[in-house]
Amino acid sequence: MEAYEIIKKKRDGYSLSREELNFLLRGYLKGELSDYQISAFLMAVFFRGMNDDETKDLTDIMLHSGKMFDLSDIGGVKIDKHSTGGVGDKVSIILVPLMASAGLIVPMMSGRGLGHTGGTMDKLESIPGFRTTLNMDEIKKALRKVGCVMIGFSDEIAPLDKKLYTLRDVTATVDSIPLITSSIMSKKLAEGIDGLVLDVKVGSGAFMKDMDDARELARSMVKIGNSLGVKTTAVITDMNEPLGMAIGNAVEVSECIDILMGKEIDDLLEVTLYLGAMMLRIGGIEDNIDVSIQRLRGLIKDGSALRKFEEMIEFQGGNPGIVQRRSLLPHSCLSVEVTSEKEGYIQSMNAEAVGIASMMLGAGRQRIDSEIDHSAGIMLEKKVGDYVRKDDVLCTFCTSDEEAIIRAKRMFLDAVKIGEAPSEEKKRIIEVIE
Repeated sequence: MEAYEIIKKKRDGYSLSREELNFLLRGYLKGELSDYQISAFLMAVFFRGMNDDETKDLTDIMLHSGKMFDLSDIGGVKIDKHSTGGVGDKVSIILVPLMASAGLIVPMMSGRGLGHTGGTMDKLESIPGFRTTLNMDEIKKALRKVGCVMIGFSDEIAPLDKKLYTLRDVTATVDSIPLITSSIMSKKLAEGIDGLVLDVKVGSGAFMKDMDDARELARSMVKIGNSLGVKTTAVITDMNEPLGMAIGNAVEVSECIDILMGKEIDDLLEVTLYLGAMMLRIGGIEDNIDVSIQRLRGLIKDGSALRKFEEMIEFQGGNPGIVQRRSLLPHSCLSVEVTSEKEGYIQSMNAEAVGIASMMLGAGRQRIDSEIDHSAGIMLEKKVGDYVRKDDVLCTFCTSDEEAIIRAKRMFLDAVKIGEAPSEEKKRIIEVIE
């Protein structure tokens, strides 16, 4: 085989065999093929796409390019959840201990934030002492003792994906459904899980802005997961405004504790409970969504989920005292209120722009190697549908960067559209792909 002929074949719109994909990608991983050859291949995929068999083979090759968890000696049903990313999306931090308290085994690997979207690992690392890197013995011990673990993606998991993503990022080939599917699924399927629930975000603050694209991605990932032996379901959820009231890292951890202590934050709780009910469904524990939601509410109400959260923090080296003493979390030296410039109903709040404003304050990173301020962020006081008067407080900025405040304030105010009439209420749970 020759790389040139394989690249040319995909460029001309033909499908590739597993052997051809394996030759190309394994060769690249071994250093036998150059960046420019694989860049050409990625661009060919971007324009020509891949059929289901090609996407499955690509995912499987990436999956087996590194280590995989063997959790066969861990009892119980092992289910995970993955989000395609959003603004204020702290669902995993609530969901993991909640589902462990419901009897599932949850081995969750998550990533870091980039651009306007937040990362679960960054949020967890705002907890003093919390370790997001554990070895396999520690992971198994956590699953046996606590029932859950939350760690970052290891370099040993799907190393081919890491190499390919670096190229995709600089060759404008990120936005390809087959490449997105294989990237996400190769890492999640390496966890040794029995089932997976995908939260595919759609809207201004999501990677997928268009419903058709979100549906195509959801269907692609569900097909691949099921075809590779992991029961997979996708839920398409709205990301046109931030989820919950906190955007940042420590501020989002604090909001998660509020939820686990029983505070009702409607949009965040609705999405969390629905995804949890889907995890119970694919885990074969309870098929009725409404019954599951009530069960999960009960586990929050009686403190079971909160206790599991504290157990997880303690096992992973963090200080569970943050639950009762929020002052132990990082906090910013500056607190600045942002007020409304007009009166009326908040008709929309562009989630991407709010995420960028939070990044400006120090809560996010423009490059993967950028440093973040775990104490920085935005606390919303108003959301879409609320009526505001001129000079009402819309949000509070938390930051240590005084120079960033003016630019972030303008970005936030431009993101909030205020009019005379309230906007039509949008569904938070849009569609389920099973």
